[in-house]
Amino acid sequence: MAPPPPPPAGEHQPQLHGVVIITLPPPDQPSKGKTITAFTYSDDPAAPPPPQGLVMGYPAAAEPRRRSRRALSARRVAAMVLVLGALAVAAYYCFYSDMAVQFLGVEQEEAQRNETRSFLLPLYPKAGQGRALREFGDVKLAAKRVDDGGVKATNKMEVRRVAAAGTNSTALLPIKGNVFPDGQYYTSIFVGNPPRPYFLDVDTGSDLTWIQCDAPCTNCAKGPHALYKPTKEKIVPPRDLLCQELQGEQNYCETCKQCDYEIEYADQSSSMGVLARDDMHLIATNGGREKLDFVFGCAYDQQGQLLSSPAKTDGILGLSSAAISLPSQLASHGIISNIFGHCITRERGGGGYMFLGDDYAPRWGMTWTSIRSGPDNLYHTEANNVKYGDQQLGVREKAGSSVQVIFDSGSSYTYLPNEIYENLIAAIKYASPGFVQDSSDRTLPLCWKADFPVRYLEDVKQFFKPLNLHFGKKWLLMSKTFTISPEDYLIVSDKGNVCLGLLNGTEINHGSTIIVGDVSLRGKLVVYDNQRRQIGWANSDCTKPQTQKGFPFFL
Repeated sequence: MAPPPPPPAGEHQPQLHGVVIITLPPPDQPSKGKTITAFTYSDDPAAPPPPQGLVMGYPAAAEPRRRSRRALSARRVAAMVLVLGALAVAAYYCFYSDMAVQFLGVEQEEAQRNETRSFLLPLYPKAGQGRALREFGDVKLAAKRVDDGGVKATNKMEVRRVAAAGTNSTALLPIKGNVFPDGQYYTSIFVGNPPRPYFLDVDTGSDLTWIQCDAPCTNCAKGPHALYKPTKEKIVPPRDLLCQELQGEQNYCETCKQCDYEIEYADQSSSMGVLARDDMHLIATNGGREKLDFVFGCAYDQQGQLLSSPAKTDGILGLSSAAISLPSQLASHGIISNIFGHCITRERGGGGYMFLGDDYAPRWGMTWTSIRSGPDNLYHTEANNVKYGDQQLGVREKAGSSVQVIFDSGSSYTYLPNEIYENLIAAIKYASPGFVQDSSDRTLPLCWKADFPVRYLEDVKQFFKPLNLHFGKKWLLMSKTFTISPEDYLIVSDKGNVCLGLLNGTEINHGSTIIVGDVSLRGKLVVYDNQRRQIGWANSDCTKPQTQKGFPFFL
């Protein structure tokens, strides 16, 4: 293409001026790239704009300027999108995690660990134990501790903190079991030399871990393993600090040669025996091993449902905040932080896992509420209100008042105060009129028959509403809510009826307290942090435990 002809002689020729600006990135941030800006101007203000066809002439230089500005605008838009996205993620973790304020202490805690190991304990299924268990549930809530003086013991010893311990491990144990028809979850531990396995019910409502013993045993159920046989040197003397913590100083016996105990549970069962001391063996997920000098109950006499025959467990695994509980003993030896948790699956086969230590306790995405202090070492919290869907289930004479809540993995079902229970039944009947009570079904105290075949909870859960326990606000905006979905309080019986796994607490002499049992703990990772005195939960399928460390942006 030929260049345009020169202007006629004597005619003023406009002078073109151009500027090109190149901006280079800082030397330490080359990823920001460079920018180029170009523009032109003429000393002839009346010059008309060049025709579009003169692409080879000087006036076409204005087009790159427009393209350059569009490219710069796109970068700004992209940067704004990235900034807004980062702010949204930060806001999510601030509002949905109470642990965000503890970020500054995370690295300091990690620096205090010289070695971190992980241990997993499975939860196993427990065989059904007949109609009595199905009707009232296993309630291993240690309602009363009895000693020779008949006085309830009080705690006289605190577990020392071990934040700077040389070895800080996490024990991760699989859990097996189900709510119906089995009624309990248990795990396996190894005690003695050589180590022998024992199946123990997982119980956050009990202080003391105990195993059936041949001491000799005067009243024991036939369990899955041989009875533990202690030697004389394994018996704990009364002067031991853990014995005094269990019995109370007022019952100290200087002339006694052993430390006796007797525990009565809320379901009227009991365990009696002596304290023993032996090695507990834990195997880490990375192959490492821990051996703990462990104090536990050597039980030689049981009463009530503990004598169910044949028994599928050998005893109880006490997980309360007491100094004699397993987590507290592990923490006092510097093996773990005094934190543990469990995750029970909703799957039909049951099971799940539990962990001892903090490696599997998520720092983000949890809802936390404070543990209330009490003389019984149970995991007390306080709910501001209870709702079935949007309907308030308050106590009439104490409208608007809070209600005590206990998290108890030793209870098969969830128990409600009488007034809340009666209001709930009325609300369910009003919202689900198509279900008729079937008094002939003795699976649970209240079972309904539908006017269509029912085989699975998926067939009926849409006709029921969630039960919500509200524990106040976090960040002054969002409610701390423990949601019990219909699949977490309903059970399909062998007759094809829908049975309510929420029971009246007056049946176990807990008419003013909510006891959250296994039926409502399924599908959730629940963490008991005895160091910060708080309980946390998050929804989970409980199939694969995961360690979660660090700030969420870098996960």
